[in-house]
Amino acid sequence: MAVDFNNTKIAFHLKSDSELERAYFLFKMISIEPLVRIGTAATNFALKAHLPVEGLIRSTVFDHFCGGVNEQDCVPTIDKMYASKVYSVLDYSVEGKGVESQFDLALETILNLIEFSKDKEALPIAVFKPSAFGSFDLYQKISEKKTLSLSENDEWNRIKNRFEKVCASGKLNNVKILIDAEESWIQDVVDDLILELMQTYNTDTLIVYSTLQTYRWDRLDYLKEIHAKAKQNNFKLGFKVVRGAYMEKERKRAKELGYKSPICDTKEITDALFNDTITHILSNLDSIHLFIGTHNEESSHLALELMETSNISNNDSRVWFGQLYGMSDHISYNLAEQGYNVAKYVPFGPVKDVMPYLIRRAEENTSVAGQTSRELSLIKKEKRRRNV
Repeated sequence: MAVDFNNTKIAFHLKSDSELERAYFLFKMISIEPLVRIGTAATNFALKAHLPVEGLIRSTVFDHFCGGVNEQDCVPTIDKMYASKVYSVLDYSVEGKGVESQFDLALETILNLIEFSKDKEALPIAVFKPSAFGSFDLYQKISEKKTLSLSENDEWNRIKNRFEKVCASGKLNNVKILIDAEESWIQDVVDDLILELMQTYNTDTLIVYSTLQTYRWDRLDYLKEIHAKAKQNNFKLGFKVVRGAYMEKERKRAKELGYKSPICDTKEITDALFNDTITHILSNLDSIHLFIGTHNEESSHLALELMETSNISNNDSRVWFGQLYGMSDHISYNLAEQGYNVAKYVPFGPVKDVMPYLIRRAEENTSVAGQTSRELSLIKKEKRRRNV
């Protein structure tokens, strides 16, 4: 059955009139690039100067894009979405400080999240970013095959131990562990580490998921390579498939250091790779499970068509769709209404500490062609429907 992503009654049924007006205001502001730049600078200044702006931020942009300041604060949002058949993935969106105490705190936070999630059907997945568990510079040094000092070897063992603890807890508590992607120049060592964990934990059930950023032209080849390895060694793969998040940084570094950019030349090539990647996985669900992280309607429709032609049921536990909280509700709620597995990434953390995440959201919405205008047109449509 086709899913109508233009059904705004379903898309915005959880938003009150005032929340809909706030969403319209926010996306209208985000659509104006100079305003985003000015607002970002002003917000950073106000927070650093300890001006009393947290209340304003909390009642506007924070409450639209985040679930709360801690897990318990997110519960009303989690429960409300779950009543409408949409699951939550709590995402601790505080930027790491790059020191051991912060890495240990991140580990403790994720372990607490798994414990918090284990008896809640609405929270089937926990997520973390590799750089939250260890030094970016150390990942890079290992990726570059440089010799580690004794202290760096100890540090690397602590990183591996943090990954291991999270995956073991996920297995024990039947919570899936989704590990986000990083920049290409450290992703190789992350991939190797996650592959070892998949081999350990993805045997009888599937616990560990990695992330493929398909704006990288090598990711489908990588998937096929490790798929063969997984079949040979009798373990399963799990992947979140996204387009990607570090394009400008990747291209700039490649140009500065004089190597071939890992990023596809055009958006059209990226779109094709994304679609080819989910097609490959949906053709191999016996050995690869899929979390489709997209705000793109065409890719979502393609996945639905492939599921239908392959007789994959809407609620097959091997296939998930995911969008960010506060965005693309027309995809999330219309899919959920038809019985598909849908999860919203719900960022949380102290207002001040989550601001870097919120600023990136604003900047990405400004730079992604059509994203903000699509949100605005749908909100306008729903406002008109309610006022008839």
